[in-house]
Amino acid sequence: MVEKKVKQLLYSQLVDMGGIPVRQPLPTQQVEMIDPFLLIHHHISTIPAGSHPRSIGVGPHPHRGFSPVTFIYQGEVNHKDSRGNDAIVGAGGVQWMNAGMGIIHSERPPTTFAENGGVQEIIQLWINTPAALKMQQPAYFSLDEASIPVLIEDAGKVKLKLVAGTYKEIKGFQQTNSELLILNIEMEKDGQCTLQIPTGFNACLYNFDAVIDIGSFGMVEPLYLVSFKEEGNKIEIKAREKTRLLFLSGAPLNEPVVSYGPFVMNNQTQIMEAMRDYQMGKMGMLHD
Repeated sequence: MVEKKVKQLLYSQLVDMGGIPVRQPLPTQQVEMIDPFLLIHHHISTIPAGSHPRSIGVGPHPHRGFSPVTFIYQGEVNHKDSRGNDAIVGAGGVQWMNAGMGIIHSERPPTTFAENGGVQEIIQLWINTPAALKMQQPAYFSLDEASIPVLIEDAGKVKLKLVAGTYKEIKGFQQTNSELLILNIEMEKDGQCTLQIPTGFNACLYNFDAVIDIGSFGMVEPLYLVSFKEEGNKIEIKAREKTRLLFLSGAPLNEPVVSYGPFVMNNQTQIMEAMRDYQMGKMGMLHD
């Protein structure tokens, strides 16, 4: 196996998204996307006890042409959408939505969690959809922690949670619109692992909590996204202290991307059509 070399480090700058503070390591001024991954938002906040769900979280908004995926690390998220889906997923789980031709959804803390208060930590990831599938019917999947396979390595110092794709003949979530391998990784101090990546996949790694070492590259501090070169098929990681990582890899689509707000298509005409269809109610209605 050949080591994947580090291409660059992208710091997750704090940005304001409609009044919600999020860290955004992708996109940046230097990097528009890591095909097929379009956007990463890392949000953590403390919800005061006695809050009303409709005063926090993200209210109804549309999507078309990609998959918004929400990883829940602390707290709970209540997803509702214009196709009638209504699900609550807690820490360790994932909300996966293939937006397809268009859907309206909201993501807020559930009522009980809002009333009791607590820490909410999530990552939202946008994954591009191939042009041939952008206008398919939307689909939503709730993955609770118990449904996600776990691989234990390095005498228990490393946990690999297989969110999507196939890894070492174990299958994670398979209803993706393109070839992906996504892992949530938990590492104890001095834990080590070697990730095996399909040849030709793009790859990146987000580091949450503590310093890690990447193969021949060396030290990576917390809150950095590591982008790797295309060549190679293995990544060696060592944790200096306990940390969490989100590993994203996938086959590049190599297609034109035109985005406007919550719509990601292949040309400007398709963006105009998405805006028209949303305004005409063709993506459904959601009363929050």
